[in-house]
Amino acid sequence: MSESPTSNPSTDPSSVLRTTAGDFSLGECRLAVGGKEWSVVYTAAIVSRDDEARYLADKANQMPYGVALWPAAIALAHEIATRPHEFRDKRLLELGAGTGLPGIVAASLGAMVAQTDRNELALHVCRLNGERNQATGIEYRLADWTAWDDTRRYDWIIGSDILYADTLHSHLRRIFENSLAPGGRVLLADPYRADSLPMLEGMEADGWRVTHSRWSIGDGGNARPIAVYELVPPDRLNSR
Repeated sequence: MSESPTSNPSTDPSSVLRTTAGDFSLGECRLAVGGKEWSVVYTAAIVSRDDEARYLADKANQMPYGVALWPAAIALAHEIATRPHEFRDKRLLELGAGTGLPGIVAASLGAMVAQTDRNELALHVCRLNGERNQATGIEYRLADWTAWDDTRRYDWIIGSDILYADTLHSHLRRIFENSLAPGGRVLLADPYRADSLPMLEGMEADGWRVTHSRWSIGDGGNARPIAVYELVPPDRLNSR
């Protein structure tokens, strides 16, 4: 499937995030996804490459990546919303949940969601957004990919822009291999980062089926292309 919808969030000041490093204004983004409007709070809204460059260059005011709203999260939420019957009554694990939009959308479709992040502040914002959208069926859990101890199995593992560091690829692969239930699948949104491709190519070489749809987040020349990759493990392919 290849689609290119756009998202046009409107932002307004919402509240203040108080931390030991100071107080940070939270913006609000309202997005139409799957025929519903969602409200997400964040410290920065990043859509274009220019937005990302400014955010990463602002070392003095930079918060953890997870408290920003990234285009990959918006694209993944749209992808999930187009496939409602695939998530109903399914167990879903969101890695690096950040502001939590994809998992919130999945929960609204009837999924039983575990949203995880290694950063306590990001997980706090994630919980705020779950409550803001009256999401039910969501568990929030601090978790580190390098010290993963969750023995549960999930029908879906999802993540938005989590392949940016090649030093973490082996840990992510281990989670995918050990935490997927029989018949489970992985859904990852990525803005075509060069560092993401070696992991995806390596998994495909090892027998995983890797397919993707293409989304476009933003307007006109500033629109950001996002790939949503679906990964099917070899054991499922071999069982057909």
